[in-house]
Amino acid sequence: MPPASALHRLLARTVLLLALAFVAWHGGAQASSGEQDVTLRAHYWVDPTGEAGIDTVAQAPAAQFQPMAGHRTFKLGDAALWMRLDLPAMDPAQRWFLMLDSSAFTDHASFFQPRPGGGWQEQRAGDHLAVSRWSIPDRSPVFALDDTSAPLSVWLRLDNKPAPLSPRTTLLSAADLQQKRSWTHLLVGVYLGFGLLVLFLGWVHARLYGDRAFVAYVVYVSCMLGFQVAFTGIGGQFFWPDWAWWNSAAPAVFMLWLTGSGIWFVREVCAISRYHRGLDRFALAWSVFGLLYPVAYLTLQNAAALAVLNLYGLLSVLLSIGLCLWAWRQGERYAGWMALGFLPVHLGYPFPALRAAGVLPDSWGAQYAVLIGSAIEIPLLLYILHRRAQHFSENRARLRALDSTDPLTGLTIVPVLELRLRDAIRRARRYGHHCALLLVELSNHADLRLRLGQDAGDRALVLAAARLTRVVRDVDTVCRVTDTRFAILVEGPQRPEHLKLLAQHIVAKGLEPASILPGDATLRFRLVSTLLPVDREIAAEEEERVEARRALQRMHRALDQLADEPRKAVWHLPREQPVNPALTGTPGQGGADAQPLPGAVPR
Repeated sequence: MPPASALHRLLARTVLLLALAFVAWHGGAQASSGEQDVTLRAHYWVDPTGEAGIDTVAQAPAAQFQPMAGHRTFKLGDAALWMRLDLPAMDPAQRWFLMLDSSAFTDHASFFQPRPGGGWQEQRAGDHLAVSRWSIPDRSPVFALDDTSAPLSVWLRLDNKPAPLSPRTTLLSAADLQQKRSWTHLLVGVYLGFGLLVLFLGWVHARLYGDRAFVAYVVYVSCMLGFQVAFTGIGGQFFWPDWAWWNSAAPAVFMLWLTGSGIWFVREVCAISRYHRGLDRFALAWSVFGLLYPVAYLTLQNAAALAVLNLYGLLSVLLSIGLCLWAWRQGERYAGWMALGFLPVHLGYPFPALRAAGVLPDSWGAQYAVLIGSAIEIPLLLYILHRRAQHFSENRARLRALDSTDPLTGLTIVPVLELRLRDAIRRARRYGHHCALLLVELSNHADLRLRLGQDAGDRALVLAAARLTRVVRDVDTVCRVTDTRFAILVEGPQRPEHLKLLAQHIVAKGLEPASILPGDATLRFRLVSTLLPVDREIAAEEEERVEARRALQRMHRALDQLADEPRKAVWHLPREQPVNPALTGTPGQGGADAQPLPGAVPR
């Protein structure tokens, strides 16, 4: 998994490249000198029965047709729209084409031009016809013009149900058509490639953190990619060219799944169930409705079903914003960031939604507003989820660490030390060497707390833990065994001279000045040390546990006795020898051979 900073830089650069690419695409697409919008040159007539043929329409009186005064939408239902395009003479050295945009909103498109010997030549397209059977397979209906040396009138029959129809026809030369195809394929391909990359990263995060929010994110991004593939016509051209039924149904199905999965995603990230069970169940039911409603919509295929679809999409936008802001007000930190992350798509969604409802005519913005918004939204949401998961993971790690670490100093607790001490003694006996055990006490802690206060006393303990940790290796263990005492387990092999140097280093380290302690306060350590294990054989695990505890108890007794020797700070206990009771005059605490070794450091 790449570091967080590297992931952030990668996503930021990719978003910037996508934005520049879309700007270049829009500029390149509009820069074609031979591209002409001929929609406003058309005259139209709506056939209420939808059964009139080309011969009947061509022979109808001219007064029956109305001029196309502007880009508009037609709610046809079972009717059909006939358009007569009066085209001027064009350069016969080039081949010319007529393109009809918005393939997702045209069930049938039939293009008629007169034959030289009489009759009509028909070319067919539309999303109710498999793209592989179109006269010219493309992402949108494209029709070839045969004779352009003289002005001619061509006819276009269109129908679409239940969504309104907003025809926009463009006259293109072969070079301009190829340029338009290349730019569209390039930019949609970059978008899909980036979306698949983000999809993979989301799945990796889901496996890494085990967070259901990433699963919802993966589903949401998958539906977003499916919707864009279907809505732009790329799916019918490349992914399902032989599936006419799915080519017609895919935009509506993916739109509903996208909306439903988006509400589920918001529900998971904002943790609605944590704050209100009823609202959580409502959000879940709303998501399930989006998952199941395509069955009813495709069965009915009428104006009421389309109205429910559009209303569901609009209300889902408002619901997602409301849930995010409500959860943010409840204290969910990342819910507010989620509202901002969804903003690019929420700003772009009204354009295709109003286009589908027949309020806005077809346009470049209506086709690509959501695509551009999602290209910005998808990486933003992943970044927000990444930071959220990282934050929660750190909190869980801290909670788990409380079970095995000291809350004040962050050192391991006594049960962990005893376990590691038993393992160290077992390894030392197996390989024939000795490990070392030191018990260190912050002897002036009571004085620091009395002079400087409880807060300074706690800081002194934290500083002592930090300094003891720095003087040993990573494989060694430092543990706070009592309020002011620390045990250090030094893994073997160890020798007495090494142990003496380490003890002197610990005492000297405590005397260094520290900025977190006021005045000239320093840490004064006194310690006892010994080499383990004893020479006798230990067979049972219980005996190893008893030996480890006996070693710690012996060290505590020795450190208690060392407190009565104010001139000494270090006592190296001889291996296998009990503590000398002569130091304290208390019988029963050791033999007569336990004396401070030469080289003890005076306090």
